[in-house]
Amino acid sequence: QVQLVESGGGLVQAGGSLRLSCAASGLTFSSYTMGWFRQAPGKEREFVARISWRGDTTYYADSVKGRFTISRDNAKNTVYVQMNNLKPEDTAVYYCAAMYYSGKKYDYWGQGTQVTVSS
Repeated sequence: QVQLVESGGGLVQAGGSLRLSCAASGLTFSSYTMGWFRQAPGKEREFVARISWRGDTTYYADSVKGRFTISRDNAKNTVYVQMNNLKPEDTAVYYCAAMYYSGKKYDYWGQGTQVTVSS
């Protein structure tokens, strides 16, 4: 079965950095667009970033543009998001998700990893 497993979350001070990883298994990883989403307490899940199946196209939410960088390693079946200059408002559970390259919705989701940014 398909599994997406996030890691790399934790507690960091404002202005600090974290790199999240999402290891995928059970799917042809290189055929999937990968995305990162987040959900803060009391808020709806929101889009953070996505990267095309070949890794040549990326897209970011305005709130993270210039601070977060999404990347992927298809040889390792892993997608990353490098998060710099973190702010308290970045505190959330971060999820990775996979969408078939020709699809229109995300088919698979991870369990999430907590990111907490202290002020």
